[in-house]
Amino acid sequence: MNQNPHLRPSKTAILLLNLGTPAAPTRSAVKVYLKEFLSDPRVVEIPRIIWWFILNGIILPIRSGASAKKYATIWLPELGSPLLHYSRLQAKSLAANYANQGQTVLVDLAMRYGKPTTQEALDALQSEGMERLLLLPLYPQYSATTTASSFDEVFRVLRSWRNQPEVRTVKHYHDHPAYIEALRQQVTEFWDKEGRPDFAKGERLVMSFHGLPKRNLLKGDPYHCECLKSGRLLGEALGLVPGQYIVTFQSRFGKAEWLKPYTAPTLEQLGKEQCPRVDIFCPGFPADCLETLEEIAMEGKEIFIEHGGNDYRYIPCLNNSPAWINALHAIAADHMAAWPLTDEPAAVLAKRNALVAVAEAHIANPTAPAAP
Repeated sequence: MNQNPHLRPSKTAILLLNLGTPAAPTRSAVKVYLKEFLSDPRVVEIPRIIWWFILNGIILPIRSGASAKKYATIWLPELGSPLLHYSRLQAKSLAANYANQGQTVLVDLAMRYGKPTTQEALDALQSEGMERLLLLPLYPQYSATTTASSFDEVFRVLRSWRNQPEVRTVKHYHDHPAYIEALRQQVTEFWDKEGRPDFAKGERLVMSFHGLPKRNLLKGDPYHCECLKSGRLLGEALGLVPGQYIVTFQSRFGKAEWLKPYTAPTLEQLGKEQCPRVDIFCPGFPADCLETLEEIAMEGKEIFIEHGGNDYRYIPCLNNSPAWINALHAIAADHMAAWPLTDEPAAVLAKRNALVAVAEAHIANPTAPAAP
């Protein structure tokens, strides 16, 4: 196989971007992951010197072991991290979607923290002839803490490349019709199996999004508004009115005020009100992970039941549902207009091969006459 990079067929690629996961549910692996994650200035906007002492002196020694125990409760036998497993399935299914249509689109996955790293994913795509790159975050709602940080890392890697690809980015798709439809199908399919809540009797659907410090909103981060819009559109798609569904924010950390209402206190209050049934769904998480499987499906249920609630049902994330893969395809299509999605014709490759041969001959013998 000719290794000359000029002679490879140029290809279009999609890089799915997700947050990351520890390599194993152990204290040491979680510590490595948390240190990388919480050292990102996009995630924690505290003066570096102060934060270094807090992180290394307090948080990592205390949280690593506790988080490892939580990860152990959701780790998949033989498959490992749910987030990594489902994210890989999404990349594989999206690639198959293009292949089934006779198109050649490279699809890979990069984690912002942990593996597979952005460097590894980009190097792999480059080796396969990537000339056009679409960055598609698995964060439907934009935030500087997630989307921007993942973009930062991609461009940090590309900064060292001599021959960079053409790059396009998907900033957000919180209100994309295909995304909302995938969410609607996920909820309605669950209700088809489990029965629809009786909203007239006070039963509720809770939509829990990952939280952020309130100061992020005040500094201009649009995440809060985009979560509210996603929740409203999903509620409308399900035929619900405000009050039948509640949008909340989870995973609060530290003493600062975060986006409200908080998920855990909301579940506590619904339990105290003896709400007959709560269904809970996490629209902002395309793949199940620690925050959905442990914090919401397990801890959330304990809170609700402990405070007087009765029927608590967790609706799984989109994971590898066909509707979600179709949504990813539709979102990507909106951003890849005019990009070729098939192999280059043989005539184009032959012409490029001839031009490269002429260039190589001229380099070898600059005084030789140019070929006609």
